[in-house]
Amino acid sequence: MNAVVRTLELARDRVTPLLGPRWAGYLHEFVWFGLKELAACVFAGSFLFLLLISGHIQIPGLARYDFLFLGAIVIQLALIAARLETWREVAVLSLFHAIGMGLELFKTSPEVGSWSYPEPAFFRIGTVPLYSGFMYAAVASYLMQAWRILDVRVSRFPNLPVAVLLSVAIYANFFTNHYVMDVRWYLAAAVLVLFWRARVHFTVLTAERSMPVTLAFFLVGFFIWIAENIATFFGAWVYPHQQQQWAIVGPNKISSWMLLVIISFIIVAALKQVFPTSKPR
Repeated sequence: MNAVVRTLELARDRVTPLLGPRWAGYLHEFVWFGLKELAACVFAGSFLFLLLISGHIQIPGLARYDFLFLGAIVIQLALIAARLETWREVAVLSLFHAIGMGLELFKTSPEVGSWSYPEPAFFRIGTVPLYSGFMYAAVASYLMQAWRILDVRVSRFPNLPVAVLLSVAIYANFFTNHYVMDVRWYLAAAVLVLFWRARVHFTVLTAERSMPVTLAFFLVGFFIWIAENIATFFGAWVYPHQQQQWAIVGPNKISSWMLLVIISFIIVAALKQVFPTSKPR
């Protein structure tokens, strides 16, 4: 870590004559922000790496999806051993795993068929391999890691019961939109109204920065959409339009991920703010 600090400080000193101290400082802080964001993606990044190499690893008697499931458990245990996550946080991740599995079971059912998992797996429930739940847990893991690494706090957080009701409505719409009108854009409008004044504050180096919470929702949803395209390219799951050959997942999925991020954010915010641990941060 000290070597990284010295290298970045040296780079800042070298670009200062070109950009001036103010902009060189901004660039230095932005690079640090990117590095800390990468650190916050430790579970998601490790799992994505596992996905990339899974097609090149052949273990007799072990299906690829099962390899991903067992590998995700190893990653989770490693994070606990390294004290990057606590058992309390793992309990929250398990909640996201269950939320994701419920959605997966519905979306992959023959009656709905929004996407599918074409490869065999021993560790599965119905049409869904168990590793898929970790993809939802990865979103929550990122939020919790970012909360710690960037010293995140939220101001003007809306009334928690109302926020919870909104998250329940968002989750329900993922199911009901196959039978009645899809109200995601009405829900998005409700999010804007409810979180209009809320801001997320974070510290990269010394100065505290902030942005609207709604912008944070969109940015996280956008980068999940990028990760989704990478994941489907390597066969994590298959959408109907990808049956013959891989094709990009349409940007309309960003709205779905954004809404899912809102559910994750509300639960993590409750964990961090409404039910804080007794241990000081």
